[in-house]
Amino acid sequence: MQRRKLLGSSAKALTAALGAGLISSCKISREEVKSTVGLPKIRWRMATSWPLSLDTIYGGAEIVSQRVNALSGGNFQIKPYAAGELVPGLEVLDAVQAGSVECGHTASYYYIGKNPSFAFGTSVPFGLTAQQQNAWLYEGGGLELLNQLYSDFGVISFPAGNTGAQMGGWFKKKIKDLKSLQGLKMRIPGLGGKVMAELGVNVQVLPGGEIFLALDRGAIDAAEWTGPYDDEKLGLSKAAKFYYYPGWWEPGPTLTALVNQSAWEKLPIEYKEIFNTACYQANLTMLNRYDSLNGSALQRLLNNGTELVPYQEDILKAAENASSQLFADISAKDTSFRQLLKQWQNFRQEVYTWNNINELSFSRFSYQQL
Repeated sequence: MQRRKLLGSSAKALTAALGAGLISSCKISREEVKSTVGLPKIRWRMATSWPLSLDTIYGGAEIVSQRVNALSGGNFQIKPYAAGELVPGLEVLDAVQAGSVECGHTASYYYIGKNPSFAFGTSVPFGLTAQQQNAWLYEGGGLELLNQLYSDFGVISFPAGNTGAQMGGWFKKKIKDLKSLQGLKMRIPGLGGKVMAELGVNVQVLPGGEIFLALDRGAIDAAEWTGPYDDEKLGLSKAAKFYYYPGWWEPGPTLTALVNQSAWEKLPIEYKEIFNTACYQANLTMLNRYDSLNGSALQRLLNNGTELVPYQEDILKAAENASSQLFADISAKDTSFRQLLKQWQNFRQEVYTWNNINELSFSRFSYQQL
């Protein structure tokens, strides 16, 4: 079947790229550039879901573009475009599927209306940390499962960024209890939005570039984006005072590069390897940047009047219960979701058990010293 052929070539190409070890930021050797001499000159466009002002998340697309250009000696070039320049930020998958652009950089959970299983390509409530998510995608069979779904849309996906654990959103008023969520208008996408809806929230899905105005003008009462560095750049602290944590719906969200299958199949194998490598580097670099930048950004926000507030235990427990019920309800209606969920849950159980011993025990001791 065509789907299986796609999966086989994708998995082999990814494995080869990772094994080649070309993800470092070292200088490109003359031999590497020579390997693309004589290959066709190819120019692609990449639509993204991100505003240009967010240098970290939009930077994921830029890393892919820059690395592809460097490794191909300029023969293979990809030009990224900010949300709205080619297509609206939430319509990247549609553009890639239609072939309007060859590739895109987006979050797969924006498209759960097309298939709820796409949520796993980014993050699901009470799911995996960034490191665990990478382990599932690259080594635990997650990427192969997701590409089975994407093949129905004539698209292939590649992890190409991660924000790390996110914050829990900006609120104009404090959330005292579960009743305070009733009727609250909040920007939150993915299955996290579905859970919030179950808790009584009026959920809105907006691209990043539209969040500030909606929050500032009162069209919404609360909003989540990523974390301190990006949230500061968007000016969200000027529109709301109370900054909640943790972002239980996105403990380690992956950003995704999508490629039109027909465009992919036309690429020489050397360019496929280069694209894989570029996405892998973007995935690691974005996470490193966020971890490097968020701490100081949070301190600036606090110094300027932001009030940090933890979600109450009853809200977290209610959200966790609602998440479990949501997974069960979708599984009852959708076979692909049920199959993917089972595989994902088995992986999560194993990695949680291991990380509870090796990482959490260390963190409990070390963090209490702060």
